[in-house]
Amino acid sequence: MSVIHKTTMAPTKLELLTPWLPAQPWYRGAGHAPELSRVGGFRLDDPAGEVGIEFVVLGDASGERPVWYHVPLSYRGAPLAGAEQALIGTSEHGVLGQRWIYDGTHDPVLVAQLLALLQGRAEAQMQSESDAPDPSVTVDPAAAEAVPTGSSSAPDVTSGPDGTRLAIGSLTLDVTRVLRPDEDGRAAAALAHVSAGWRLPDGGEARGRFAVLRDA
Repeated sequence: MSVIHKTTMAPTKLELLTPWLPAQPWYRGAGHAPELSRVGGFRLDDPAGEVGIEFVVLGDASGERPVWYHVPLSYRGAPLAGAEQALIGTSEHGVLGQRWIYDGTHDPVLVAQLLALLQGRAEAQMQSESDAPDPSVTVDPAAAEAVPTGSSSAPDVTSGPDGTRLAIGSLTLDVTRVLRPDEDGRAAAALAHVSAGWRLPDGGEARGRFAVLRDA
């Protein structure tokens, strides 16, 4: 079980993500800096209790219309070997000390737990509460034999304008980067998918698909 500490981070997640986001191929705000706020997300537990795992939804109000980005993050107490290109930055946590923050699609622990969620072996947790399952996160799970359990090696990751794709054996895991409120329900030709919600500027809520597992 991950423990959510009510403390400070310096720099904050938004301060680290604001310069990082425009460098990503799926960023929609070319030509201007994002204006970010945290508007949703959930967590997963690392069974070993070493790595923080969070799926963050960022609202960007810098353009004519709001855009919602999905950024999986992993938090580590030491650098992840071979993942220098995925490092978003380091931050000083008020309780845990220095933390290395990564784009979690490159972190084998996050990927393994996302696969466990898709397989029905893990449970989504509230973003800001300890030991509190998040029932708003829904999973259309795959059959146990269809999903690998993950490995200790870094996944094969490719990012482009449409999002991030992970090659996992004979399967592909598509991680949505730009969330669309009208995309929910079962994804076509999918073995499994995860859906969750986020807050809209008018105070309402939207839902969409965060990740979809398919045959390669």
